[in-house]
Amino acid sequence: MERIAVIGATGYVGGRLVSELLRAGFKVRAIARSVEKLRCRPYAASPHLEITRADACREEELTKALNGCSSCFFLINRTGEPGAPGNSDIAAARNLVQSARAGGLSRIIYLGRPKKMMPSGAEGVGSTPVDPGQILTSGPVPVTWLRTAMIIGSGSASFEILRYLTERLPVMVAPRWVEKPIRPIAVSDVIHYLVECIRSEETAGLVSDIGGPDVLSFRNLIDIYADAARLPRRRVFTLPLGAKRFSAYWINLVTPVPYALARFTLESIDEAGPDGDEPVRKVISFPLTTIRDAVATALQKVQQQDVESCWSDAGGLRPPEWLMCGDDEFAGGDVLDCSYRILLDCPPQKVWETLRGLGGRHGWFFGNTLWRLRGFFDRLLGGVGLSRGRRSLKELRTGDAVDFWRVLLAEEQSRLIMLAEMKVPGEAVLQFSLYPRNSGCELIQIARFLPRGLVGLIYWYSMAPFHDYLFKGMLSTIARESGCSVIQEPGRFTGGDQICRLPEEWGRID
Repeated sequence: MERIAVIGATGYVGGRLVSELLRAGFKVRAIARSVEKLRCRPYAASPHLEITRADACREEELTKALNGCSSCFFLINRTGEPGAPGNSDIAAARNLVQSARAGGLSRIIYLGRPKKMMPSGAEGVGSTPVDPGQILTSGPVPVTWLRTAMIIGSGSASFEILRYLTERLPVMVAPRWVEKPIRPIAVSDVIHYLVECIRSEETAGLVSDIGGPDVLSFRNLIDIYADAARLPRRRVFTLPLGAKRFSAYWINLVTPVPYALARFTLESIDEAGPDGDEPVRKVISFPLTTIRDAVATALQKVQQQDVESCWSDAGGLRPPEWLMCGDDEFAGGDVLDCSYRILLDCPPQKVWETLRGLGGRHGWFFGNTLWRLRGFFDRLLGGVGLSRGRRSLKELRTGDAVDFWRVLLAEEQSRLIMLAEMKVPGEAVLQFSLYPRNSGCELIQIARFLPRGLVGLIYWYSMAPFHDYLFKGMLSTIARESGCSVIQEPGRFTGGDQICRLPEEWGRID
């Protein structure tokens, strides 16, 4: 059985593709910078799956990771998300050309942008920017290059923009891009195309747009979503203006999608055409999902908390160096902390069932007005605020976004460590730890902060009174919602900074 590599396996499409390839009977090597995110996926235990840590921007690592694979999927796209290297997709594509030649790959399948759209600021010949697909097709290995403008599925950035705008704005004044005719495609059809491409040798060397069966505008999509959600018909007034930058700012304010990703999505819509050249349909033919059905399915999955992958969970994890066990205590500067604990008369698993539901629509157990106020100010500063919510209220896994936190580690019935992605003058981590005790369990809550200059110190000490109020209240509420009796009331203690953090090798690529 041939082994297929997936580069970008933690992304929105990559996470779903790995699962489908395994169901189709392929051996899969999932390549990612943050393998911890893959190890907690439902398919991680499959005997046909290998999880390999590698940075595609490092040629030596990528060549080693591809050794023994016959073909690979390249699913890295730069969308301007915070923390992403500026030319990561370009560098990775160049490395893949060399690694594919050295490793003897027979096929590369790339999912990219619309044909008119190229990444702004990327280097190229003269003033012409470069797309990763152009780099890949310049190499000796046959490339299948599929291009799409808008993917509709639960958790996709496009669907989240559509969902929040329609639900929150009964009346809209919008620029002309909302009238642009495009052919959005269901994420299930995208996955189907990708899997069938690896099965068909006829697709080698093929460059093709892919889209759904319907030619629609974003304004049409608003009507379709309103019908699916049983909302009154939205009134949209169109202005003869492009205003993509302003629209991206507005989307960032009204929806959880950040400005850079919103701008990328709008540019995709604006540059896409309704009548794309689709030679792939001559080789791969199947009934395409109507966009009305795609929207209804995506909405149902969101309502059922059954979202397989989400735009907010895509990409690598970058934990602070000082959070690693094995680092010197002084590495990076003095880390401030405040630690609280409570002793309960119930087992850790009972408390974990409650703890893992924090954030999103459930809130933060205590002081939710203060949390919302902090989220509001974060949005004013250009941060993500509380609007991202959660991918699922039923499960919590490494890499998930929880409001303005990112889950670095979710150990069942043991530890939850989250990194702050809010605007803050430093690096902040919130950790919950559960320890079995003779008469029940101990729940510890720790906040750690590496301040950035004087402003960071002022921020930390000005928040100290709120920490005392919030953390004691949170621990008491968790106990109550877990149905546990309190043996020892919540209180401050010292020494929480000595509790082991992340394994030394976790998340590192040296």
